[in-house]
Amino acid sequence: MKHELVKLIDLSRCTACRGCQIACKQWNELPASKTNNFGSYQNPPDLQSNTWTLIRFQEHVDSNGKLRWLFRKDGCMHCTDAGCVKVCPTGALYHTEFGSVSMHPEKCIGCKECIYACPFGVPKYDAVTNKISKCDLCYTRLAANQPPACVLSCPTGTLAIGTRDEMVAKAHARVKELGGDASVYGDQFVDGTHVIYVLTEKPGVYDKLPESPKVPLSIIVWKDVLKPAGLLAAGGVVAGAFLHYITHGPKTPDEETTSEGGNKL
Repeated sequence: MKHELVKLIDLSRCTACRGCQIACKQWNELPASKTNNFGSYQNPPDLQSNTWTLIRFQEHVDSNGKLRWLFRKDGCMHCTDAGCVKVCPTGALYHTEFGSVSMHPEKCIGCKECIYACPFGVPKYDAVTNKISKCDLCYTRLAANQPPACVLSCPTGTLAIGTRDEMVAKAHARVKELGGDASVYGDQFVDGTHVIYVLTEKPGVYDKLPESPKVPLSIIVWKDVLKPAGLLAAGGVVAGAFLHYITHGPKTPDEETTSEGGNKL
């Protein structure tokens, strides 16, 4: 790995300006979609195949009975133990040298397995192209030693990117400064994510943010246990057949055996 990078999202500084959402659209040339008002400033209602970054708007009444706005930048968490990478049958999804999860669109066959494997509900399917799409942490920008478009656009310092140790230390220092229910989210799940949050409230308060995200057990059993065991068994069969060939030679189609009386069996 070249060097592991982590994006930090400090929600205590977010004003929901949506600059990051627009910058993501512009850099990745993602088209807009027609949406319907559903009673929220949040738009669109959820992540989509053409919306990789979304600012979620949420009303919350705190422990003191005070109504507050909560804003959360949502997108791919770029897991170290990424369920989407585990289940992808074509290698379309893969880990980059920065630790992020990117994809080869030309390899995607639209099987949707990654959708069910992601504990954060990030990959989205496009019925027109029959492919999955999601944030790749602006891989081409990282490769050119440039920050992701969302980080570059942020006017309040909500977003930052750097080495894992640097960002984790910065996040914990900020949480200590904020106090209360503030916490760091992301560095303790799925072997660590390459996007971490500074939350001002407990994780369970935020919409569509799982408190303890995990790769589904069925995927772990299949990919880490049953599949390797199956490959090992298949290898044993091949090795046994080869050993039989070496010791006994090939068996011809018309090979026959005879009884002691000379009659063919």
